[in-house]
Amino acid sequence: MRFGMNLLMWTDTLTDEMLPLLDQMKEIGFDTVEIPCFDLDDLDNYAKWGKRFDAVGLSRTGTAVRGPDQNMISPDASIRKAGVEANQRNLDCCAAAGCEVMAGPIHSALGQFSGQGPTEDEWKWGVEGMRAVAEHAAKVGVTLGIEYLNRFECYFLNTAADGARFVRDVDHPSCQMMYDTFHAHIEEKSIPEAIRALKGCLAHVHISENDRSTPGQGNVRWDANFDTLKEIGYDGFMVVEAFGLALEKLVAATKIWRRMYQSEVRLATDALNFMKTEVGKRW
Repeated sequence: MRFGMNLLMWTDTLTDEMLPLLDQMKEIGFDTVEIPCFDLDDLDNYAKWGKRFDAVGLSRTGTAVRGPDQNMISPDASIRKAGVEANQRNLDCCAAAGCEVMAGPIHSALGQFSGQGPTEDEWKWGVEGMRAVAEHAAKVGVTLGIEYLNRFECYFLNTAADGARFVRDVDHPSCQMMYDTFHAHIEEKSIPEAIRALKGCLAHVHISENDRSTPGQGNVRWDANFDTLKEIGYDGFMVVEAFGLALEKLVAATKIWRRMYQSEVRLATDALNFMKTEVGKRW
């Protein structure tokens, strides 16, 4: 298992101000950092940071999202095309930084709703677009970790079963799923059945508490999650995703209005200890 921390706790852009954080993450004991890949036109910066991560000894994964103007299930063909191209540029950024996985809800527009579930056409467009993205992922050597979200954030993929079906329909080895304990806590009737649905196509896991603060200190059914991840033989990235008040641009999206932890570094330290303890009991 490789244990990671999502840097969105601190930043949505890789700038020199973040350099001390690398040593801090390594000192805490993380193997991996998950980096935001939102600046699609700055490959040189991602390549520079890739070298910095290598020097510290941190592997990395990347994360990306799509907005309304890059919606891969839009009825407008030009918007769908823009979504495919944006995902491909995201993959180039991830490859430049040395990311092994690009995770996130890149299948459709975050926070955009039609008032109903996905239509047959939307599903077809999503599958066709993601297949083109997966082909590019294979070329640059990055695996897609498609993220399903709760119903308040998207309507296209809301459960593990949705995601497993989507990956089967895309039918490309570079298109895999990710699993996030926060979204599963909201949407799934059975955590074990959700994780079992992803057996054979699970490339990434987010460890996230029900209130987005310190994992292990809330109401997520952690025993069911760790037990079943062990059962299906998962042994990949396990990345903490938590949010706070550091990023003003993310507050509206994450709906975090109050501080729920002592400090970001304390959260990261406690979360890593929690993951290692739970994995150590089982693996």
